[in-house]
Amino acid sequence: MISRRDFLQASMAASAIYGASGFGNWGRLAAQQALSQDQLLDFDTYGNVSLIHITDIHAQLKPIWFREPEINLGVGSNKGAVPHITGADFRKAYGIDDGSASAYALTYNDFSALGQAYGKMGGLDRCATVINKIRADRPDALLLDGGDTWHGSYGCYHTQGQDVVNVMNALKPDAMTFHWEFTLGSDRVRDIVNDLPFAALGQNIFDAEWDEPAEDFAPYKFFERGGVKIAVIGQAFPYMPIANPGWMFPEYSFGIRDQRMQEMVDEVHGMGAECVVCLSHNGFDVDKKMAERVKGIDVILAGHTHDALPEPVLIGDTIVVASGSNGKFISRVDLDVRDGKMMGFRHKLIPIFADVIEPDKDVAALIDEQRAPFAAELAEVIGKTADDTTLFRRGNFNGSWDDLICDALLEEREADIAMSPGVRWGPSIMPGQDITREDLWNVTSMTYPNAYRTEMTGQFIHEIVEDVADNLFNPDPYYQQGGDMVRLGGMGYRIDITKPIGERITEMTLLKTGEKIDPSKTYVVAGWASVNEGTEGPPIWDVVENHIRNQGTVSVTPNTSVQVVGA
Repeated sequence: MISRRDFLQASMAASAIYGASGFGNWGRLAAQQALSQDQLLDFDTYGNVSLIHITDIHAQLKPIWFREPEINLGVGSNKGAVPHITGADFRKAYGIDDGSASAYALTYNDFSALGQAYGKMGGLDRCATVINKIRADRPDALLLDGGDTWHGSYGCYHTQGQDVVNVMNALKPDAMTFHWEFTLGSDRVRDIVNDLPFAALGQNIFDAEWDEPAEDFAPYKFFERGGVKIAVIGQAFPYMPIANPGWMFPEYSFGIRDQRMQEMVDEVHGMGAECVVCLSHNGFDVDKKMAERVKGIDVILAGHTHDALPEPVLIGDTIVVASGSNGKFISRVDLDVRDGKMMGFRHKLIPIFADVIEPDKDVAALIDEQRAPFAAELAEVIGKTADDTTLFRRGNFNGSWDDLICDALLEEREADIAMSPGVRWGPSIMPGQDITREDLWNVTSMTYPNAYRTEMTGQFIHEIVEDVADNLFNPDPYYQQGGDMVRLGGMGYRIDITKPIGERITEMTLLKTGEKIDPSKTYVVAGWASVNEGTEGPPIWDVVENHIRNQGTVSVTPNTSVQVVGA
């Protein structure tokens, strides 16, 4: 008899041959610029269970530009493995034609030029159309939201997440898990969660005082779909108090808790679960390691690291699915579940091309209703990009949006060095495009925005940069506890990603003088998004808006101040 793993590998092979997994069909069609909604949504219905996955929306209700990373380095066993390949290497790995729609959606090369051909992506009204189409084909499909949903826009900030909650409720998810949502504050999160018409899941969300599972979040929920008993287990972002301000949610603790995950998997199997799905916000590499350590999970729907992969990755008997961010993609996964075992699957990463997919009229009207109170503020133009400048943020090191923010901190706060967090969220801006207040808030909106100005010794700056580098480049994924590298303005450095903590960062240089950073000397440092309570300073969006208005037309030159070794 064929083993389950062999059967799953056969599913992967069939997907690669027949285009059921990934971009095969629409990539070839797109090369001929013959995209249509029917082609994008075409799917060979399979098995008896369908999952719909969307994650890391970051409050983007409308279509956006979003440039994928140029640099996404893997270390240890993940070096050179997906998702840690980009550009031409990524296209070669998946057989994607240069200049195709899939090249535009999944890689950074020729982004602004291809954007003119293929347009914006995302928009929750377009996502609604895709979800409704899948449900028409498979009425009992499960819609699962991977978190980072109620965060990242002007409207979301000013309504404390309510605008996004209202729109997402209209899409009728079955369950979600969490990360940035907690930066609304624990009281606000509880208020929203208690009114949600779907399950709020997190097996790793605990009461910090009693070290017991938090009452507000169920570890799992059962669903009967296609004659199959499915358990969906939630996995919230494990490193909340490290990556975000713990004082905003002091009642809760998190962590990976893979031992408890194993207990939950065993528990749901003991209760008759025939299919176990982990709805995760761990990050892709952490999910891979968890799949190695925890047995009995059939599918992990990955979030947090914003990776979009045309095909799942198979770890033992577990398939790991990555569905991108900002509403650019929706994953559909069809499963063949027989006698309590997941024996095969079909998968498609569906690109949400805003000019191709018809918006759902009801959801479009709801989005406009949520945005109406802020329409004037959202549309106000504060500057524009030069014809040679694309503003983007996504990658291990500085993007041009980050450089612009750092330039603003240096000038407006009169600092020697600027620090901006290595967050992954934030849409792009095309060359020659107006920059609106909405665009600015899409890359700065958070609940701890104060732009501080302080003094630090060169030694302390080195320690900060080393610590952040270890969060990103520690070879053990369970110690990768942050986002990407802190973005630095006014300072260059050399990083060897193969070295241990304390030895990665060398040749730190003050750019305005060319002098080496002196460990004993004090420098004026400006930054924002400090996790420390009581941080003082103007909100970052005011700092950057003043800078953009003073510039008028923004031109950002490529950043060459970071030398990367060991990649």
